[in-house]
Amino acid sequence: MSEPGQAPGAPRQRRRRSAAESLLSIALGLEAALMFFVSLAVFRFDVLPAGVALGGGAAVIVLLLVVGRFLRFRVGVWLGWALQMGLIATGFLLPLMFFIGAGFAAIWTYCYITGTRLDRRNAALSPPPTPTHTEE
Repeated sequence: MSEPGQAPGAPRQRRRRSAAESLLSIALGLEAALMFFVSLAVFRFDVLPAGVALGGGAAVIVLLLVVGRFLRFRVGVWLGWALQMGLIATGFLLPLMFFIGAGFAAIWTYCYITGTRLDRRNAALSPPPTPTHTEE
């Protein structure tokens, strides 16, 4: 099914992502990879039962990836901030995660600030949209 105003059979145009959305989704993807190894470490050091360690780790990985798809909305960014606090809180299971989680929260913060700055600059530099049709 084609979009309104689009020729039938033409390929659908992808939505252009903002710089902040792109950078923040990269940060969440890296955190998902980190959580894979964290869940393995929690399992290996018998911090939690195997099902909780691996199942909980898988759930957090899925949550990180799902939130990455909602970053275009303000609620997605807020959930991302909450996930940063959750990542730091894994330090209660593995104390080294206090430092690693804080490092990833710093990466998230840098991506947020830099991405929004780039988006503001790009919006100021881009020409205003031209109308596709005129009403007579």
